[in-house]
Amino acid sequence: MLHTFVIYVEDRPGVLTRVASLFRRLNINIESVTVGHSERKDLSRITVVCESTSEAGNRIRASLYKLENVVEVDDIAKAPAVTRELALIKVRVTPESRSRVFELAEVFRARIVDLAPESLMIEITGVESKIEGLIEVLNEVENCVLEICRSGKMTMRRGQHTSSVEHAMNVGLANQPHAN
Repeated sequence: MLHTFVIYVEDRPGVLTRVASLFRRLNINIESVTVGHSERKDLSRITVVCESTSEAGNRIRASLYKLENVVEVDDIAKAPAVTRELALIKVRVTPESRSRVFELAEVFRARIVDLAPESLMIEITGVESKIEGLIEVLNEVENCVLEICRSGKMTMRRGQHTSSVEHAMNVGLANQPHAN
């Protein structure tokens, strides 16, 4: 079963290392991890995607709560959610192949973000299969992929968020000192 954990953590050095080490200790491979600022200044949001059983998923969640600096954990594997990934793909082009690569980018609703005499860079956002599809077509048609950089999966629950994460945000905000 694929699990997607959204983990709100205090924005402190070493927190990501502790989270990754927990997965290592439990012998669970992380398929994707993204980290960034959250809607609250002092909290970061870590999204971890991994393959494990339901029981292991429950164990991971409980173990995450035991880590220092972890504020909230939400396993949204079965929840309605929107998942996206960002990729930058650098491709080799010749004067003859340049227009074909532009056409492929357009078909996949990707954007050309950098042009050089012998290469160009494509930015694509979407589900994993869309990104894989563009990479496959570029390799089949032009065999021109030079470099790929992918963000990992970013996932957010659909609709109004009513989980305990929202409660943690409100409690955290209520406990902050107010400026007068």
